[in-house]
Amino acid sequence: MNTIILRTIAPALTALMIIFSLFVLLRGHNEPGGGFIGGLIAASAMALYGISSGVRAVRRALYFHPVTMGGFGVLMAACSGIPSYINQVPFLSGIWWKVPLGNGDYFDLSTPMIFDIGVWFVVVGAITAIMLTLEEAD
Repeated sequence: MNTIILRTIAPALTALMIIFSLFVLLRGHNEPGGGFIGGLIAASAMALYGISSGVRAVRRALYFHPVTMGGFGVLMAACSGIPSYINQVPFLSGIWWKVPLGNGDYFDLSTPMIFDIGVWFVVVGAITAIMLTLEEAD
């Protein structure tokens, strides 16, 4: 399926889907969403771009290899348990910090958010690697 309409709209739609996946990722701590569903949306964006432009274009668009992204996500998710170990609470217990933004406001940073970002990287890396392998087989 390589129509002119798909080839034209796919790059813009891919960018929009990745931005939406980041929104779902960061929103997932207070409302439905999170790393897994956000990662699926981003991987779907990569699949759409791969279908429209080919595997080579997706590999050029990605800065890191998908397996490297997945490995980084596993490392990040595992490291999110280190602050709970340092505070002598059960592993992967939620710990929150208030990070000042400079204008009097604060950004809440938490270990669950770090874990979710790691899950996002794992899902994007794994699904994109599988998708690229399957599309290369054609």
